[in-house]
Amino acid sequence: QVQLVESGGGSIQTGGSLRLSCAASGFPYDSVCMGWFRQAPGKEREGVAAIYTTSGTGLYADSVKGRFTISQDKANNTMFLQMNSLQPWDTGMYYCAARRSISCIGWLQRNSFGYWGQGTQVIVSS
Repeated sequence: QVQLVESGGGSIQTGGSLRLSCAASGFPYDSVCMGWFRQAPGKEREGVAAIYTTSGTGLYADSVKGRFTISQDKANNTMFLQMNSLQPWDTGMYYCAARRSISCIGWLQRNSFGYWGQGTQVIVSS
């Protein structure tokens, strides 16, 4: 019933931009914490950004702050990740996640998110 579907990934050159989308359904989107995580081959999955869907307030990992922006279209239960100035180390599979909590406190702990999409691949070439 809960479904998260990512889109917008692709291959791009260093310095380029991509906009990822996550379409959510099957839960009350307006009162949860949504997040973006990424995983490079051979590495642990790491938090990228999160958003309080009630207010639209975003949170960011230090590695992406200033380059990435999380946003949403509440009317369509869709979350976005605008990625600018992409670097090779941004390469990985990007996952949309949701947890049924109004708060995003502790969002960097991926196990706090109960729902996950299948991921969309981002490849940044140098």
